[in-house]
Amino acid sequence: MLGVRHHGPGSARAVRRELERLRPDAILIEGPPEADALVTLAPGLEPPVALLAHVPGAPARAAFWPFAAFSPEWQAILYGTSAGIPVRFCDLPAAHSLATDDPRDIRDGSPDPGDGAPGPRDGGSEGSPGGGESSVVPVDPIGSLAAAAGYDDPERWWEDVVEHRGDTPFEVIAEAMAAVREGYVPDGREARREAYMRKTLRAALKQGHGRIAVVCGAWHVPALAGPLPPAAADNAVLRGLPKVKAELTWVPWTYGRLASWSGYGAGITSPGWYHHLFEAPDRPVERWLAEAAGVLRDEGLAVSSAHVIESVRLADSLAALRGRPLAGLGEVTEAARAVLCEGDDLAVELIRRRMVVGDRLGHVSDGTPMVPLQRDLREQQRRLKLKPEALDREIDLDLRKPLDLDRSHLLHRLRLLGVGWGTPGQARGKGTFREAWTLQWRPEHDLALIEHAALGTTVATAATQRARDLAGASSLTPGLPGAPAPGPASVPAPPGAAGAGTVTLADLTALVEQCLLADLPEALPEVLAALSAKAALDTDVTHLMAALPAMVRAHRYGDVRGTSADGLAVIVRSMLERICVGLPVAVTGLDDDAAADLLKHVDAVHSAVALLTDAPPPHTDAPGPAGSDGEPAADAPEPTPAGGEPAAGDGAAPRARWMAALRGISDRQDLHGLIEGRLTRILLDSGELDDAGDRMSRAMSRGQAPARAAAWVEGFLSGGGLLLVHDPRLLGLVDGWLTGLSGEQFVDVLPLLRRTFGGFAAPERRAIGERLRSAGRDEGTREQDVDERRAAAAVATVLSIIGRTGG
Repeated sequence: MLGVRHHGPGSARAVRRELERLRPDAILIEGPPEADALVTLAPGLEPPVALLAHVPGAPARAAFWPFAAFSPEWQAILYGTSAGIPVRFCDLPAAHSLATDDPRDIRDGSPDPGDGAPGPRDGGSEGSPGGGESSVVPVDPIGSLAAAAGYDDPERWWEDVVEHRGDTPFEVIAEAMAAVREGYVPDGREARREAYMRKTLRAALKQGHGRIAVVCGAWHVPALAGPLPPAAADNAVLRGLPKVKAELTWVPWTYGRLASWSGYGAGITSPGWYHHLFEAPDRPVERWLAEAAGVLRDEGLAVSSAHVIESVRLADSLAALRGRPLAGLGEVTEAARAVLCEGDDLAVELIRRRMVVGDRLGHVSDGTPMVPLQRDLREQQRRLKLKPEALDREIDLDLRKPLDLDRSHLLHRLRLLGVGWGTPGQARGKGTFREAWTLQWRPEHDLALIEHAALGTTVATAATQRARDLAGASSLTPGLPGAPAPGPASVPAPPGAAGAGTVTLADLTALVEQCLLADLPEALPEVLAALSAKAALDTDVTHLMAALPAMVRAHRYGDVRGTSADGLAVIVRSMLERICVGLPVAVTGLDDDAAADLLKHVDAVHSAVALLTDAPPPHTDAPGPAGSDGEPAADAPEPTPAGGEPAAGDGAAPRARWMAALRGISDRQDLHGLIEGRLTRILLDSGELDDAGDRMSRAMSRGQAPARAAAWVEGFLSGGGLLLVHDPRLLGLVDGWLTGLSGEQFVDVLPLLRRTFGGFAAPERRAIGERLRSAGRDEGTREQDVDERRAAAAVATVLSIIGRTGG
């Protein structure tokens, strides 16, 4: 009986040596027995890897059993496969643990509290390969043993007496656990687990194996050692357990997912440190600090060999003062902080992220069972030279290059499938032919690919079917195209499953945009048809305004990406016409919050209209809104009598139609001050107004309430403050209005003014201040102050330079 910590470098080395000494006939390992057929693939895998068990069609029922190079179970598997010894898993089958409704039985990458150590169970690490069950233990066994030894930290005690030793005393550990478990009777989930372990052990003995090595969490050793209880008692415990069909395979894992600080909660906060201890048993402290110095030097920090020598001395001294046999992670971190990093917490965090946790990502061989969707993604990763990595990696794509364009298509298709391998960012430069992505591979992405395998055998076909399902569904799943990628503990919803929210126009336009970005021409007609029907029935103008910018952006993708966007022009013009007709009603009777929300939509639509060409609307057979055949309507942009819907093919150019609608609204007297001010600024910047000064003068006259005048100023100046710098009249109007306010009125409008002027860039605020400071004298006064006699010499010099003489 080899009781171990599931992720411990000392335990891993000791298990390997003990197996080589015992030369057993069979090896039993804590884990799901359905994975017995996958053991032979282990030599071709590169840890960290994990066994993934899932129920087809139920993505929420999934479990991971992670293995690292320093996991004792992994070393036992490698020894057994190399020596030709049968290796079997002996824990409760995944078919039973995934069938229960108890969420603790389903491991979604979260820790398994039943195998935690040093913790309340077995001297192993939570999140271990030990299976998906646990039971409540009245005492913390490792804590009790550590307290008896005079330690206040169970983790430090376990490392000192087990992991940092040259050998692991398995007999002593078993005896200690037996003493802690004395009088303890397991029940529930733990009783079922240990009953199945004993059942597997009996089966191995019955098959004639005389020397059997059992590698399990130390907490379970007393339940398996010594005379076994009657088989009937264990069979009674296991009788009637629920069962489902479970499928298992190997998937890559990451050290970040083993670290509790990154969300996995595995009870092993330093996988990179443990990997180092396992790979470098000789002089681990010296090698670790030398590598830390290299990490800091790579970042441009000055670290010499003398720093390394002194940091090693400090770590050894701290370990001696604390009575430790070897400097642990705490001592080397303190030494690195004091000497290598010179007290800089950012440098310490760099070492922690790069080395203590690590960026290692496992790899599985081509012979590992995979669904066709996984294999297609692997082939595309090789073809496009996109290697999955555990740490964030930023890439810039030039969509004019075929390789980068294909990469963009792949990343967008994966996002449509809920695989957030890539997160789009802000591209450098102003061109629409560039994209910026941040790539990070997570183990959950394999589960998402398996779940969507029914949609198609390739990423392109699966994404196409996914888009069709979303367009035809009556409700959307959370996490639609453009939504954030699933987090570490989230699992994508099954394809076509109903979500919590109803399809909105903005959802469908985002889906159209995603189809164009992902180059899914086969899905686009159905999505456009759904969008056209939705737009015809949606009477809320704010929905139309929220949807239009995405549609306009999608309409432009045909240029750089070479993607056909036929049919979009008709829908875009129809939506814009509906917005222009419905906007006068939408701006009526708004409070402050509603006006601010509507203003965001107005700005977004205005920016989108600027991207549209002023060419006449195209004649196309693409799907249009219900009740329209895509033909141009009458000249007047009025709703048709039949359905009350505006015509899509109005003869006016989009920009002219939009500006005419804004001009008609801006002359109304019942507008909210914020809306009126912003519309005035938009029209002024577009060259549609020549009386902006008069409008401002009326808005800030004494007959207006100070709060409304302040809102008008906020809306007018929301486009930037340079207008006040270059137009003295407007600046004078604002200045005169402010100075004419009473003290109480000024206090009332101060928050609005502070928000308005606080949004200006610092140079703009400075320039406005300079203009106000020099505004005490008018132009005529400044002209009279010029001394023509003293300026004559300068004038003559300038005339000589430019080649002119005389006055």
